[in-house]
Amino acid sequence: MAGTLAACGSSDGGQGSGDSKTVTLVSHNSWAASKDVIAAFEKQSGYKVNVLKDGDAGQAVNKAILTKDNPQGDVFFGIDNTLLSRALDNGLFQPYEAKGSDRIAPEYRADQEQHRVTPVDTGDICVNYDKKYFADHKLDPPRSFDDLVKPQYKNLLVTENASTSSPGLGFLLGTAAKYGDDGWQDYWKKLKANGVKVVDGWEQAYNEEFSGSAGGKKAKGDRPLVVSYASSPPVEVVYTDPKPSSAPTGVAQGTCFRQVEYAGLLSNAKNSKGGKAFLDFLISERFQEDMPLNMYVYPVREGAQVPPEFVKYGPQAKDPQTMDPAKIADRRDQWVKSWTSLVLK
Repeated sequence: MAGTLAACGSSDGGQGSGDSKTVTLVSHNSWAASKDVIAAFEKQSGYKVNVLKDGDAGQAVNKAILTKDNPQGDVFFGIDNTLLSRALDNGLFQPYEAKGSDRIAPEYRADQEQHRVTPVDTGDICVNYDKKYFADHKLDPPRSFDDLVKPQYKNLLVTENASTSSPGLGFLLGTAAKYGDDGWQDYWKKLKANGVKVVDGWEQAYNEEFSGSAGGKKAKGDRPLVVSYASSPPVEVVYTDPKPSSAPTGVAQGTCFRQVEYAGLLSNAKNSKGGKAFLDFLISERFQEDMPLNMYVYPVREGAQVPPEFVKYGPQAKDPQTMDPAKIADRRDQWVKSWTSLVLK
């Protein structure tokens, strides 16, 4: 997907990444921030912010690696714990310990010896369900990975391709964490036999195939189970007018995998000083508290306030699956290869 350059805040069209007054952020398509928050950074720092959105997370990371010797910008945001090792192994980032890093909750910190990345947000990849479908069919929604392979849920689940999609990969890693090296493939054989549908990315899965989302309803999606995020139900509330008293979708809490997203100063950034200032900004209290209702993720800064819609409709999973980034680095490519031949062929 071709990236589009969009200015956040006022910017002189002739300025580029090499201009000391402009800092360029490279990110995935889900980047969003309030205009007044970006404007406050620009006023305080003296830098104008340009944002280059470059496809989904996997695409954006791959392109950043291919262009690392002559990067498109100064800071990259949106690499998560499932892909982190790929970027670090390819020398994508240069070390910088952002001001305020000591306020980041310890469980989200990574690369502590070299500080090549800064944690920015966290979220849980989980199966979402369409409440109306299950009420109409007098069927209890699934609660766990084990439930998803039961006969009553046959042909109900849509997930994303683990080789092309961040939530798809996160869901695969969740099953590997749950069932181990010896058990995850048997689990996916059962899931395939139970009619799981695989599509390329989250947008298609959630907004076209899933019957519970606003987009899915319009597209006449017929899958009442989808791999998405624990923070997806608040989206369905916030963007509905009038607002419903409860979210139309729910989360199967026993299917969650914890995701953390990072940002880093690109190795050959033309404006490294501006890039460092922007990394400081990303973990400032103001940006951290602005994030939830823009990107539907949780802050990593201790003490940052979370909006009431999140607390009510999209609480974090109490006991998500997690995995050591070193294990992800060691096994990810082989797992994806095995998954592809097992599920897609």
